[in-house]
Amino acid sequence: MKKYLQRSIIPVLASLLLFGCHSKIKQQEDEIYSRHLQEHIKLTIISTQMPDNKSEMNLLLLNDGQDVEKWRIKKITDSLYKKGLIEPLLIVAVHAGERIQDYGVAGFPDFENRGSKADKYEAFIINELYDFAKKKAGVRKFKSIALAGSSLGGLSAFDIAWNNGDKIDKVGIFSGSFWWRDKDTTASDYSDDKDRIMLNKLRSSRKRPKLQYWFYAGAKEENSDRDKDGVIDTIDDTKDLIEIIKNKNVCSPSDIVYLQSPDGKHDYNDWSKALPVFLTWAFGK
Repeated sequence: MKKYLQRSIIPVLASLLLFGCHSKIKQQEDEIYSRHLQEHIKLTIISTQMPDNKSEMNLLLLNDGQDVEKWRIKKITDSLYKKGLIEPLLIVAVHAGERIQDYGVAGFPDFENRGSKADKYEAFIINELYDFAKKKAGVRKFKSIALAGSSLGGLSAFDIAWNNGDKIDKVGIFSGSFWWRDKDTTASDYSDDKDRIMLNKLRSSRKRPKLQYWFYAGAKEENSDRDKDGVIDTIDDTKDLIEIIKNKNVCSPSDIVYLQSPDGKHDYNDWSKALPVFLTWAFGK
């Protein structure tokens, strides 16, 4: 079952705190060298106070970490934590490198060969960044792990989570680029049913990842309406993907949440309004 929530959420913004034994949250800049991507990757790290029981610490890996200020993620996280609405949380936000090549569907570049390094980026997240986060937090294991992103970063987050359901528990997609296709829409034989890469991958996939899914889309993100049904493509593509997940019976209906904003645009201002809802869903007490 999909949950349709037609509302705008205005986050309460407050001043905040960092990781370690202090009571305040800090925001750190860090860096890791990836042997898979063959480059240094910049990171922004935000954390609530470390709990006495380290096994209670949760992890959020976030794409497009260069835009954390636009997300207002530090202030929103601090506000929620101060109010006792979320559990202890470490956020590792990954700054995009060659974004148009790193983000996509692993092994399936689009019709312009974008996303050609998505498999390498996935290997970086799973085989390198996860161990880095554990060392940073000083934990052997996190209570739960979520991966999230917006737009093309949302497509990337979904693909990596689907491929690694044994390592990731939850995935959050803000306006995911599920239009990602292997043929231009101007081609005479283009078909939504055959040429949307992520949707086709799901249909043919035998994986049964034990994931929980959270999706967001705004009704004013674009004007494009490929099938002329009066619904913009961002919403149609997201709902179509949700239907595939539902039909595959890979999770309980309650494990799929869909939030739609009637006035939402394709920008960080609106994504940040939905962020508190995602964080309380993923890490709420």
